[in-house]
Amino acid sequence: MDPRIPTALDQRLTADAAAWLTDAVARIGQDPAAVRGLFPAVGRRCGRDPLIAGWTVADAARARLLTALPLAGAALGEEITALHRYGDPAEQRAVLLCLALLEDADASFADRGLPLVRATLRGNDTDLIEAALGPYAARHLDAEGYRQAVLKSVFCGIPLARIAGLTDRADRELARMLADFAHERVAAGRDVPADVWPVLRAHPGTLEASGLSAETGSASPGRRDAAVRALAAFSAAAVSTSPETAP
Repeated sequence: MDPRIPTALDQRLTADAAAWLTDAVARIGQDPAAVRGLFPAVGRRCGRDPLIAGWTVADAARARLLTALPLAGAALGEEITALHRYGDPAEQRAVLLCLALLEDADASFADRGLPLVRATLRGNDTDLIEAALGPYAARHLDAEGYRQAVLKSVFCGIPLARIAGLTDRADRELARMLADFAHERVAAGRDVPADVWPVLRAHPGTLEASGLSAETGSASPGRRDAAVRALAAFSAAAVSTSPETAP
């Protein structure tokens, strides 16, 4: 979580909403099961407007409730899983956003939230997929799972800049998969998302191995033009970040 979020939440809450949230945190501290009734009420009591760094007021308020739970390990995992299972999409989003916070507060939580990430990635709700691919997923998804998550994000139009851990976890196999994806897009006469190029640049030869360059000689004008645009975009991106041209 962006460290500015708690302060931004306190500044945004009305007096009534702040009082309700303070009382809710205290009730959860005394009785963890109280979260089951309080968690769904957050949007109505605290608001749903955008806050900061992609979080809403409701996300941040729900994070405060979850981190107030006096549970650990398996018990915490079970409660979080139930809140996700029975929650609406907004509640599920908050749970996913908070997985890393819960692990930071309780190391024994560990990978107990990973099934929620995997279940989300099997779906098609881009808002939830983006929420799932935060620091927690970057820590716990295995190499193949992480690669598939990135590829799904590209297919779904989720900007890769919003996926946690990409700089550290993008390997040559992921670059190969993205190069094949780029080739498929070009073969269909479609443009390639610009944010795949940094991954390919970091692994020289992967774009060439995909066969995309050969599409510049295609008999299909659509494929040929798409290939020319893709290669130009790749070259321009490479030049713009080279040591000779960097500011």
